[in-house]
Amino acid sequence: MYDQFLFPTDGSEGASTAFEHVLDLAAAHDATVHILAVVDTGGDGLRRVGEDAVDDLERQSESLVSETAATADERGVDTVTAVERGYPYREIVHYANAQAVDLIAMPTHGRRGIERFILGSTTERVVRRADVPVLTIHPDEDARIHHPYRDVLVPTDGSDCSAAAVTAGTEAAIAADAELHLLSVIDTMALGADVRTEMQMESLEQSAESILDEAVELAADAGVDDPIRTVEYGSSIPNTIRSYVDDNDVDLLVLGTHGRTGFDRYLLGSVAEKLIRISPVPVLTVRAPPEA
Repeated sequence: MYDQFLFPTDGSEGASTAFEHVLDLAAAHDATVHILAVVDTGGDGLRRVGEDAVDDLERQSESLVSETAATADERGVDTVTAVERGYPYREIVHYANAQAVDLIAMPTHGRRGIERFILGSTTERVVRRADVPVLTIHPDEDARIHHPYRDVLVPTDGSDCSAAAVTAGTEAAIAADAELHLLSVIDTMALGADVRTEMQMESLEQSAESILDEAVELAADAGVDDPIRTVEYGSSIPNTIRSYVDDNDVDLLVLGTHGRTGFDRYLLGSVAEKLIRISPVPVLTVRAPPEA
């Protein structure tokens, strides 16, 4: 499924927690892990540390990637190490493209993250801009992080991004021999209190079922013939998806980076953004193919 992983690290405790999960995945896929540290010399980064400190920071980064690679070597995972200078998110995306990596994996926040509901700016920018899937991992104590995955959830709204997520989620479920869940959420708040007629609700249910029919066909094409399919109602799509994750012991959430209202590759859809923040399990975000 994935042969080349990219793991950007800043040496934070969150990065260490996420790296353990990355090693589990890499071992299962017999993948090589690229370990990248970026010395922040872009804009405020250079002003913050000062030019005289950059060389010292680079040496520290080289030690960091070497130590991280040693941990991988103990697990029998092959690694490639690199240290770059610049804006962290730009260097991460550039490295992923230059080295043709298949997956970027990183914690939701690093040294500058202050609590679980703050999505680190570097992580957010990488998710927005990366052409390859990005796996975000919460480093919090109450996060549920384990492998192999047993239940993989793909929420879908019928968009091109959702279709790409269904394919990726199906492949992840097959690789882990996990159960695949497909979910369509009907947003009751979008209807308004005075227009929830029986006819409208029936129409929405039919639309949700049609979306799931398409997702089931995509899953079958990718190799899963009998996924669990569910329609849920909720006043908040992210919170409804989060509840499904909790109620069904889901341990991998696969999302398109934006849905039907997404219109720009640099705009991270609000549903995806919130779920990356609040999900207790790893989130794999997938962009629609360029032709879409």
